[in-house]
Amino acid sequence: MNDESQNKMGTPTPEELREQVERTRDELGQTVEALAAKADIKEQAKGKAEAVKAQAAEKTAAVKAQAAEKTGTVKAQAAEKAATVKEQAAVKAASASGQIREKTGQAAELVKDRTPDAVLEKTAQAAAQVRESAARAGQYAADRTPDPLLEKAGRAATAARANRAPLIAGGALLIAFLLIRRSRGRNR
Repeated sequence: MNDESQNKMGTPTPEELREQVERTRDELGQTVEALAAKADIKEQAKGKAEAVKAQAAEKTAAVKAQAAEKTGTVKAQAAEKAATVKEQAAVKAASASGQIREKTGQAAELVKDRTPDAVLEKTAQAAAQVRESAARAGQYAADRTPDPLLEKAGRAATAARANRAPLIAGGALLIAFLLIRRSRGRNR
C-alpha cells in the first residue's frame, strides 16, 4: 500500500505493519539469496561441472551405442562375406575336382590308346600272374596265420575290395607307364 491510501484509510494497524515488514523481509531474503547465488562462483562452477559431466555421460553413452551398432554391422558383413567366399571356394574346388577327373580319364584313355597291343597283353599276363601269386601267397599265409590276425586281415581285404577299381586302374597305369618308358629307353 502506498502512503496516500494509508492516509485516506488511516494509519495502518500494527498487524498490517507486521505483515508488510514480513513480506518485505521475505522479498529481501529472496533477493539476497539470488544475489548470493550469483556471487558464489564456486557453486556456479560446481553446477556447470555437473552439467558438463551429464553431457559427457550422455555423449559417451551415445558413442558407445553407435560403436556397438557399427561393430554388430561389421561382424554381420564379415560373416556374410566369409560365407560367400567359402561358397565360392567350394564351387571352385568342385569344378577343379571335376576337371581333374576328366583329365585323368582322358590321360588313361590316351595311354591305353597309344600302348601297343603287345604291351597290353603283357600287362594283362603280368596282372594275371600277380593275382595268381597273390592267391597262393594268401592261401599260404592263411594256413600259417593265427585266427585273430586272419580276422584283421579279412577286414583289410574287405576294405581293399571296396576300393578295388581305383587300385587296379592305378596299378595298370603304373605298369603301362613303366613298360612304355622302358621300351622308349631301348629305342634310343
